[in-house]
Amino acid sequence: MKSLKSILLHIILILVAIGMLFPVFWMILLSLKEFPERYHSLLDILFSSYTFKNFIDTFSSDIFGRYFFNSLFVASIITIANLIFCLMVAYVFARKEFKGKNILFLTVLSVIIIPPHIVMIPLYRMMVEFNWINSYLSLIVPWMVTPFGIFLLRQFISTIPKDIEEAARIDGASVWYILFRVIMPICKPILTVLAIYTFLGNWNSFLFPYLFTNEDIYRTLPVGLTFYLGKQSIDWGHLMAGAGISALPILVIFIFFQKQIIQGLTAGALKE
Repeated sequence: MKSLKSILLHIILILVAIGMLFPVFWMILLSLKEFPERYHSLLDILFSSYTFKNFIDTFSSDIFGRYFFNSLFVASIITIANLIFCLMVAYVFARKEFKGKNILFLTVLSVIIIPPHIVMIPLYRMMVEFNWINSYLSLIVPWMVTPFGIFLLRQFISTIPKDIEEAARIDGASVWYILFRVIMPICKPILTVLAIYTFLGNWNSFLFPYLFTNEDIYRTLPVGLTFYLGKQSIDWGHLMAGAGISALPILVIFIFFQKQIIQGLTAGALKE
């Protein structure tokens, strides 16, 4: 019975893996065809000629390079800002005592359950009033600190023994020294998780970059890819090539940082 259950479990896992990997396979397959829409079956696509023309055209496009740079720049700045500001706020919630602390932390948590579509119109009006439409400020500033990052780091810092900080205070260390020289190195596993989560979330962000930009110079990669979708037809070859290039950083991050992700998620991040 144990061996039968094991076989069934492996079959289910294999089927799930195939279901998850097939879209990636399909994307790569179509990106290697010059006119994939002319094929009528999977066999026709598999056994027809392959070409890298779509990738060459995409790489040689100046505007695609601008989209790629914007996504990389925006996602990187937001990630760095979240690591700094979320750590500072989380440390206050985890270690400092002040009036209304629990109510304020509950308010931060309540923001997590608010769908982003709810704040879409108010945030857009705010960007218009600030004159930040078509600027990097609208793509970066609203996301420089997130309630999820505060919660994640606060829970982790709460598990760190206070004796470490007390020893640093006895040696004359300031609050800033303790935060960035004592607490921050200990939080490296969970900071890595937050960095990956934040970078990927903003790299794939579409809704707000689409709302806040209407000039090519500020558009990010997910927004730029939508312009391969015409009113009468879709340029599947170049669209899949662009999507494949945009997915490459995500795959690299998961390949090289999967160990840190596992360590961070098992390091007591969600313990009180």
